[in-house]
Amino acid sequence: MAPKITFDLKARDGKARTGVISTPRGDIRTPAFMPVGTAATVKAMMPESVRETGADILLGNTYHLMLRPTAERIDRLGGLHKFMNWDRPILTDSGGFQVMSLAGLRKLTETGVTFKSHIDGSKHELTPERSMEIQKLLGSDIVMCFDECPALPATRDRIAESMRLSMRWAERSKEAFGDRPGHALFGIMQGGLEQDLRAESAEALKNIGFDGYAVGGLAVGEGQEAMFDCLDYAPDMLPEDKPRYLMGVGKPDDIVGAVARGIDMMDCVLPSRSGRTGQAFTRHGVVNIKNARHADDPRPLDENCSCPACSKYSRAYLHHVFRSNEMISGMLLTWHNLHYFQDIMAGMREAIAEGTFAAWQQGFHDGRAQGDIDPL
Repeated sequence: MAPKITFDLKARDGKARTGVISTPRGDIRTPAFMPVGTAATVKAMMPESVRETGADILLGNTYHLMLRPTAERIDRLGGLHKFMNWDRPILTDSGGFQVMSLAGLRKLTETGVTFKSHIDGSKHELTPERSMEIQKLLGSDIVMCFDECPALPATRDRIAESMRLSMRWAERSKEAFGDRPGHALFGIMQGGLEQDLRAESAEALKNIGFDGYAVGGLAVGEGQEAMFDCLDYAPDMLPEDKPRYLMGVGKPDDIVGAVARGIDMMDCVLPSRSGRTGQAFTRHGVVNIKNARHADDPRPLDENCSCPACSKYSRAYLHHVFRSNEMISGMLLTWHNLHYFQDIMAGMREAIAEGTFAAWQQGFHDGRAQGDIDPL
């Protein structure tokens, strides 16, 4: 009998929580930040380097992998873990959000979504059943329900209709998922910024019953203040004894604010995408390495950071390789950003366990408010 995936809450400080999600492939320390490996790779990183930054779990993308190289091919080659050389837990999203944001000419019905691939225009259909099948072929440890995520702003009627469709799809997802010991299925709460719709969605999900619960439909353009307003009540509507996952978030201060409001897991492309465009996140805010002020600067990006970019290279070098379009630029800055994001998570886990989260949070915000070191 394969072991179950369990969640053990270790400590709380206010609404912030720290714990461990235990899976057959290893433990996930929460609050957890999941680097995004869209197409079975965290761009510009080797899997072992991602692990060195402190990541316990990665995210893979159902929509992208079903189109290329296909879930069937990955399954024939031994599953996603073996395919991408990552032996620790993987969460796969359901594909719903990418269909909304990337696919051309999509048609939504009660059954599911038909759409044209953004790669070659070929036609595909995603239904709750097909999404569960793809994620099973990939072999991910945590599987997400298939949902529909409307872009905000949208009318209340549109948000309500979409949320109720997602709840019907959640029920079908659970049925299609079946009994898979050692694998978990998470439901996704929808309802936009409408508190009563969020409550209705939470009740529907609890009645179906899931191994974990996600807050979906945020970080889609509503702004931080509106997102935090929603997070002031949304996580409290979900079961206390199950992990809570905020999808697609975010910037460092988004992450800290979400944890303060009771979120346990997050993912975002930001650290890797920003790394490739010359942006580095540091304790003193964002550094834009392409700026000329760094050209003669022998100092590290952040003298207190132990990542390779900071411990072995100068700002002048990082500026030079970015300006020269050298591949190592994206590699070093992505490594730094992922390291910094995992540093934040480790700092929060420790502070929550010690009951000093409020002081940690104040220090985090004070450090970022200082801004970057003065130019030479």
